[in-house]
Amino acid sequence: MFRIMTHYLKAYKWQVLALMVFQIAQALLALYLPNLNADIINKGVASGSSSEIYRYGAIMLGFSLLQVAAAIVATYFSSRLAMRLGYEVRRDYFKAVEGFSLQEVERFSAGSLITRATNDVLQVQMMFYQGFAVILQAPIMFLGGIILAIKQDATLTWLLVVIIPVIFIVAMLLMGRMRPLFGQLQDRLDNLNRIVREQITGVRVIRAFTREATEAERFEKGNSQLRQTMVGVGRLMSLMMPLMMFIMNLSNISIMWFGGKRIDAGGMEIGSLQAFIQYLMMILMSLMMAAMMSVMIPRAMVSAKRINEVCDTTSSITAPEHPYHPTDPKGVVEFRHVSFRYPGAEEPVLDDVNFTLEPGKTLAIIGSTGSGKSTIIRLAQRMFDATEGQILVDGHDVREYDPHELAALFGTVPQKALLFTGTVASNLKFGDRNADEAKMWKALEIAQSDGFIRENPEGLDAPVAQGGTNFSGGQRQRLCIARAIMRDPKIFTFDDSFSALDFATDRALRDALKPITRQTAVIIVAQRISTVMDADQIMVMENGRIVGMGRHEELMRDCETYRQIADSQLKNEEVD
Repeated sequence: MFRIMTHYLKAYKWQVLALMVFQIAQALLALYLPNLNADIINKGVASGSSSEIYRYGAIMLGFSLLQVAAAIVATYFSSRLAMRLGYEVRRDYFKAVEGFSLQEVERFSAGSLITRATNDVLQVQMMFYQGFAVILQAPIMFLGGIILAIKQDATLTWLLVVIIPVIFIVAMLLMGRMRPLFGQLQDRLDNLNRIVREQITGVRVIRAFTREATEAERFEKGNSQLRQTMVGVGRLMSLMMPLMMFIMNLSNISIMWFGGKRIDAGGMEIGSLQAFIQYLMMILMSLMMAAMMSVMIPRAMVSAKRINEVCDTTSSITAPEHPYHPTDPKGVVEFRHVSFRYPGAEEPVLDDVNFTLEPGKTLAIIGSTGSGKSTIIRLAQRMFDATEGQILVDGHDVREYDPHELAALFGTVPQKALLFTGTVASNLKFGDRNADEAKMWKALEIAQSDGFIRENPEGLDAPVAQGGTNFSGGQRQRLCIARAIMRDPKIFTFDDSFSALDFATDRALRDALKPITRQTAVIIVAQRISTVMDADQIMVMENGRIVGMGRHEELMRDCETYRQIADSQLKNEEVD
């Protein structure tokens, strides 16, 4: 947490200095007010002098106004700095996450990354907002209160020797119990966010399999665990204020009791006792502020640690020191003895994969679920690095490219059709931010999606809900294909991107793609034989290995795995 503070506040040293000046001024002015109050009582009320009451009252009012002004300015700088710090932490956090490869995203989990970006940053921000007000004010009021209380009456200060250690002990005991609970609280909040995210995004599947009761139990378990932890924290926090108020009231009674005896004995004035009580309240209030900070700091430290874990994580996919910059990319993709194993996995997902794909050619990959089809696309785009072997694009290892320049060569249609909140046009402009309407309509026409967009009165400005949920599965897939077309890539990758289309639309779309892919390499991952039949080369995968390579007719003759897939899907006349 200290690292976050020094890193982000060093650019605002003048604002921090102004905050310190006004916080010190506020504290010093507050410390002087009880002394003026004592003068009003001792020199005005006790002696019956109205002029002294008015004089010291006017001075006290002036100092009070100055203190209020200093407090307002200090609060302004405090809130401004805290909000700025929160903004910059979120900005750098997002930048770090945006640079992650899939490996880092899967390591932290999407739910945890969201929680850290929202709740954890808010905890740190609020701690700094409160801390800016306390960090100088509390120590000055504590030390100044002790000094001025001694000045009022040194004899009564023995009570402070008893009261202050008691408050410290109570605060330390509570803080020691709370610190591990705050770490547990953030972990359980992560877990509950993950459960909610899965259930909301997978609501259709849950309903289709009538698993509402099971998922409700899973949510209830996570929610109950979070509640138990929060109750534990709440119990400890609820103890703090009553204990502090009890100590404060007991201290007040003790001062009045012993102070009254001092006044009766003639060793102390009434105004001095009143000032002493006020200084005692200031001392206790400063300790209470420190105690409240001792509650906030452990939670903020846990949150800061979680934020730093993400920001300090280096992506496994980084640009080389001297990257290769393609000047005339062609789109040749080559795998040389490529094997891949996910971190922590015992078995490889891919084993000794070899192929070359030239521009203008289509490579179709087919195989059973989990055979490594989608992994080939991910490795080609360098979402992961191969465990063994070499992947080349235009004769250069993908690790020689800047990741952004490599990504620019690909037009990607993911397995899960994902659209972003906005409009149809804003989603298409992911592919080309400067595209005009003519280009967008052309891409929609090729993707067989211009029909349902034209039927919408708003056309390209038709709204897109989060995830594209206001479109059907087939419509989302076609809009994702149109988005990839907008990019004018050298390599198209379709990861099971025709699965939600009917056979007629599938055929029409692939026919429409042919003119724009004559000079472009195309990789299609599919489950349907009808989707891959016309490919220049079909690669059959099984358990991460290539078990067949060739055209449809050749594989029907020579590859048993391909023939079994074909026989299970097509009628004899379609196969032939």
